[in-house]
This record gives sequence, structure tokens and C-alpha cells, in this order.
Amino acid sequence: MKRALVAVFVAAVALYVPTARYGYVQDDRAIIVSNPAAHSIGAALAGFDKSYWPGQSSAGMYRPLTILSFAIDWSISGGRAWWLHIMNALWHGLATVLLVAVLARWLPRSPLAAAAAGLVFAWHPVHVEAVANLVGRAELLATAGILGAVLAARRRQWIVAVLCAAFAMLSKEQGVIAGVVILLDRWLQGGEEPPPSAPRFWAALAAVTIAYLVVWFAVGWGGQVIPAAVFFGRDALGRLAVALPALLRAAVLLFWPVSLSSDYSPQVIPAYAGISFAAVLGALVAVAVPVVVIRCRRPAPAISFAVAIAGLSYLPTANLLFPSGVLLAERTLYLAVALPAALVASGFVWLEQRTRLRPAIAAILIVAVACCARSLLRLPAWRDNRAELLTLMLEHPESYQGHASAAAVLAGRGDTAGARRQYRIADSLFPGDPFLDAAHAIFLLGIGDTSSAAPLIGRLKDRRVGIADRAAMRARFLFEWRRGDQARALAIRDSALVRFPVDGVWYRNYTQ
Repeated sequence: MKRALVAVFVAAVALYVPTARYGYVQDDRAIIVSNPAAHSIGAALAGFDKSYWPGQSSAGMYRPLTILSFAIDWSISGGRAWWLHIMNALWHGLATVLLVAVLARWLPRSPLAAAAAGLVFAWHPVHVEAVANLVGRAELLATAGILGAVLAARRRQWIVAVLCAAFAMLSKEQGVIAGVVILLDRWLQGGEEPPPSAPRFWAALAAVTIAYLVVWFAVGWGGQVIPAAVFFGRDALGRLAVALPALLRAAVLLFWPVSLSSDYSPQVIPAYAGISFAAVLGALVAVAVPVVVIRCRRPAPAISFAVAIAGLSYLPTANLLFPSGVLLAERTLYLAVALPAALVASGFVWLEQRTRLRPAIAAILIVAVACCARSLLRLPAWRDNRAELLTLMLEHPESYQGHASAAAVLAGRGDTAGARRQYRIADSLFPGDPFLDAAHAIFLLGIGDTSSAAPLIGRLKDRRVGIADRAAMRARFLFEWRRGDQARALAIRDSALVRFPVDGVWYRNYTQ
């Protein structure tokens, strides 16, 4: 078993060694490069009462240990991206080893079965976003904390288990499931008598979880609820009409990760207006999760455990209970990949018992190599922002976010005609995003096309959606200023500065 653990660790790390040549991509720049708290250990520790996203974004969240890990890496490397990428690979290797150690309890004492689970988890293509994109470290840390808590609780190392659970929570919100996962692990063990010290452990774990939730709502909530744009203006049924097809897509990604994307906004996943066939299938997936967990408890505890943690880890961002900031993201499926890993390991055991060992090994190698090959092909998409956007546009031209990003890039390069074209395409694919309306309007006003901006301003006046008001108020101010109605423009500015005082410099650039 020790050899198997070493092997899967090396395999997990080796796959991502090429990312040492990659840079900072997408949110890496806001969370790491432009964030002073991520540049020194002292600043990170001082920022334990600050939200994950820098204050000006108002996007909230609370992940102080993730920021601290970036600060440690930045202090060691001087901000060189290659070091942070290597550390992501090492954290991925640790998470893989911990998962194998957890699943090994539910598998026959077969190092090959454990290695099979580890290889599938290590090389699964869905993991590329979480590991190659530096901000995906939150997933890696939270997973390591949750699995470490399970292993420590098994050994009755109660203090270590509580510390691991706290580590998971302070790394990402999904860490709150640590206590539930430990309970699940105990349930699968059957009728073992709990030790006398167990009540104190559960009391401590409950206290830590409650304390974290209190802090998260005080700091991470930030007073702003920022659902994905596709949920704007939808009631509960409207939200489920989109969330259930996304759940189906998530299940498909776990077992057939061929079509990957850095964006799953409309129309990569269609913005259904009502219940569709995909929503019905998604509902069946949701119902199947607890059924499989219960039915597999005795005959296949590894599968029962993996199905449960897949569902638990995905639930906070599944948009089934409440809208979240993303419709679907591959990084949120990081721990859920335990399910295909457990299924492959169980399949190996089944084949080994019914055939010779060599056919079983051959079957597992085919699956593992296929995962590795797909991941290697996917890695270059996260080399830099240019590669990420070009890959998205090439593979998913139906993504309105892809065209919106392309429009911003072209506008920055002075290609007015190209930016106009991309904004029009984005708007035709999904006209329900006030952020896009505001960006499009500001672009048009910047080139003096007030008449084309007028319909977009009209939309923004009809949509008052939380944080989108910030961009909308900028666009409305600029529209009135360009039209010459300075009194109305200044009134909008004054109202905006009450809510968003950090925008003072932006408004002064136009009024002085």
C-alpha cells in the first residue's frame, strides 16, 4: 500500500509539471497578483477578518487559509508563477493520496485497486481547471482538509480531526461538510461502539463549524448576493429549470469528460425557460444520489461513500437550494471525482475476482491512460489568458461570456468594428446579463455612439440587480454626461458614490 500511495502521488504531480511554464490566468490576477494580502505572510494574517475577494470587488467569500498559502508561496518565490503552479501540483498529489487512504478501508486489501482509484483521481480531466488555474487551490486545500479529518477521526485523533476540518472550512466554503463526511464514514462502519471521548469531539466539531458560519456571514457575505446572471429575475422553478440540466452536465463530466469548458454560462448550458428533458434527467440524478448511498452501504461501501461525498461537495454550488455565483464550474467537481475513482477501483476488484489479473490491469490502464491523455491535451488551455479565451471561443462558440470577453479584448486593442461585432453576438446569445449591458453601453459611449447605447441604458434602468447596479450606474452616468444633461449625470454620480465610494477616481476622470 505504501508503494501504491507513492506511485499515485508521483503520477498526480508529474501530470502537472508542465504548468510550471504557465502564468497567472483569469481570477489569479485579482486574487493573487493584485491582492496585497497574498504577497506577505503578515498581510495575510492581518487579513483574517477580510473577505476572499479584494474589497473593491464586493464579491465577498471567506477563505483566509487559501490567501495565506498564496502569501507563503509569494514570499518564497518573489511572485514567480512557476512556484505557485508546482505547489498546486503538490497539493493535488496530497489530496490524491488522502483519497486513496480513505477509500482503501472500503476496498479489499489490494494495493492495485487502491492504485487504480488513485490514478483515475490524479489524472481525471475535470481536475485540470482546479490544478492548472492557481485559484483552484481552494478546492485542493478544502479536499485535503476534509479527507484528513476523516482519516484522523478513524484513528480517534480528535484534535487533529477538528483542526483538519477547520483547515478545510477556512480554505473554502465546501469545508463545512467535513463533519457530515465523518458521520457518513462512521455510518458505513456499522455498529462500532463509539469511544467515551467521542461526544467531546462532536461538540468541538459542531462549535468550530458554527463559529466558521458566523464569521463567514459576517465577513464573507459582504452584504452582497451575486448569483450567476442566468438566475437574474427567476423564481425557484425558473432557477431549477437551469440548475437541473447543469446537474446532468456535471454527472456527464464525471464519467465522460470529453467536452470541457472554462465557462458553462448560456448557451454552453442553455438558459431554459421551463422544464426540459435535460431537467428531468437532472432531477433523476438528484434523486438517485441518496438511493445509491443507502442501497450500496453493505454490498459496496466504497461506492456509497463516494456517491455521498460527490453529492455533498457539489451541493453548495448546485443552485438547487439557492442561487450561487456560477451555473457550473469544473473546479467545483474536484472532490466529486472520488465517485469515478471508486467505481473504477470496484470494477478492478470485480474483474480480478472473475478473470485473471492481467485483463483487470489492462482494463484499468486503458481508463487511466485515456484520462491522462485527455488531461494533457487540456492543459495548454490554461497557459495564459489568451490561450484560455481562444480555446473557449474555438470549442464553445455558443458561450456568450466568451464573446463578451473577446469584445473587451478587441476594444482594448482599438478594434472598434471587431468589438462591436463580438458585443452583438454576445447579446444575441444571452440578452439577460446587466453586466454585459453596462460594459457594452460604456464601450459605445466611449466611441461616441450615444444612440446605439440608449436601448442598453433603457434595459439597465429596468434591471436593478444587486451588485450589477455599480456597472449600471457608471453606464447611466456616462450616458447622461455624453448627452449633455450634467445635472442628471451628477445626481447619478452622487448616488453611486454613496454606495460605491471607491469609484470616486473613475467619476472624477469625467467631471474634472
